[in-house]
Amino acid sequence: MRHGQKPAFCPPAFLTLIHNEDFHLLYERIDSQLRLLTDAGQQHLLGKGLQGIEKESLRITREGCIAQTPHPAALGSALTHPYITTDYSEALLELITPPFHEGADTLQFLEDLHLFVYQHLDNELLLASSMPCRIDGDESIPIARYGTSNIGQMKHVYRRGLAYRYGRSMQAIAGVHFNYSVTDSLWPVLRELNGHSEPLEKFVADSYFCLIRNIKRYGWLLLYLFGASPALCKSFLAHRKEFAGSFVELDSQTLYRPYATSLRMSDIGYKNGTQASLNISFNNLAEYIASLTRAIETPYVPYQEIGIKVDGEYRQLNSNILQIENEYYSSIRPKQIAFSGEKPTLALKRRGIRYIELRSLDLNFFDPAGIDLDQLRFLELFLLFCLLEESPLIDASEQGEISHNFITVACCGRTPGLDLRRNQRAIPLTEWASALAEAMQGLADTLDAGDSEKPYSRTLLARMASIREPDLTPSARMLAEMRETGESFATYSLRLSARHADYFRSRQLNPQRALLFQQQSAASLIEQRRIEAADTLSFDEFLRRYFAQS
Repeated sequence: MRHGQKPAFCPPAFLTLIHNEDFHLLYERIDSQLRLLTDAGQQHLLGKGLQGIEKESLRITREGCIAQTPHPAALGSALTHPYITTDYSEALLELITPPFHEGADTLQFLEDLHLFVYQHLDNELLLASSMPCRIDGDESIPIARYGTSNIGQMKHVYRRGLAYRYGRSMQAIAGVHFNYSVTDSLWPVLRELNGHSEPLEKFVADSYFCLIRNIKRYGWLLLYLFGASPALCKSFLAHRKEFAGSFVELDSQTLYRPYATSLRMSDIGYKNGTQASLNISFNNLAEYIASLTRAIETPYVPYQEIGIKVDGEYRQLNSNILQIENEYYSSIRPKQIAFSGEKPTLALKRRGIRYIELRSLDLNFFDPAGIDLDQLRFLELFLLFCLLEESPLIDASEQGEISHNFITVACCGRTPGLDLRRNQRAIPLTEWASALAEAMQGLADTLDAGDSEKPYSRTLLARMASIREPDLTPSARMLAEMRETGESFATYSLRLSARHADYFRSRQLNPQRALLFQQQSAASLIEQRRIEAADTLSFDEFLRRYFAQS
């Protein structure tokens, strides 16, 4: 495909459009909810939520290849460390912050984790990009290991199953997960102000599912504003050549889509044809648990053909559509902290929703920590908007529109004149995005109350500018810089990775935090050994009991 040629994956035009004059009718509930809270003197509770971050990064060599070294011992046990672990690959580091009320505190903890990690990376770097570079076949992506305990083996076998099912390259993609919970004090106030009488636990769960459904409706906006993966290394598709025809060649090593925002969240990233027809329900907690459980318990012939235990070695945990809950690739999840060995669905059933996990964020190329404070403030603003705005149940027709809008924005969200779908009509993306941003202004003013810096209004204005000028988005900035420097995606990613490493290696970690991380690392190794020594069941029996939980 020649540079500048319109790719085949851009959506068709539609005949019926929704225009500006209709938008003021779309979002009315948010203002009425703010008035209720303000009249009751409780609007301050909106800013009391908790926010945490899980940030993934591939460890790479100075040449940009995926590190083949084991998880550094100085960072503790990936099985039991509360803040430093691994995801799919042994090289895919995951840094986890505790939840804080202030985004600045969350971000500071994340930066401190980076400072500690860089003290123990020797000559390695953390890759700045979400999409991996310079993959030399699946074997160059080592699967994470968690020791000899039953729970450690289960985590490893689950990842081995992912490799058999989807290949390893998709599992080497990195991102940022934003964890958010509303303050407990807000729930009884909202329930009373809105005249509800059901038990508080049910009101909380139903309200979180209102939030989740709206995130699914409007989540394309986050891809447009923060997507930072419009290009990738050719090596990523070396064994998936069926996708290559939908890309433009930027240079001999790089493929891209001219108007893409987040290829990580597109058809070549965390999307999966097998899961497309799962019909996981987001109507309420009971239906969500039931539909997810059904997928975990439903056999799937292609996975049966892989085998479960072959020649004495486990290839996967089971041969069902999903091995466990985490295999469901959703951009948003309701979460409850599970006890060791407890199924996540049972934790939700027993103790309700504790927080939600937003999973659609690419690493921010332009910030050493992979996310900045402006983003955190907008995410808080966006999630509160999704909580307070009207959120009807999602039927099959709307689910089709949601899927269409999400993949369209991921693949070509900056296309001039791009239309999305709403209620079987076409809406220009820029008009819909502007309407959403304008609807958040009252909420931003509420969160800014008493702060002369007006941080929430300021971040909202910056996002409005990106809506008007797509060239201001991270995905557009990345492509512009690569064209200007003539760098391939791999070279560009490696240069920014080295720059971020220099940033962290030139700074000193607070001594108290350094001591905390050192103590946690040592304690995690002791805890792993304790778990391994305490195991009395065979792995076969452990798995049988795990899946028999009810």
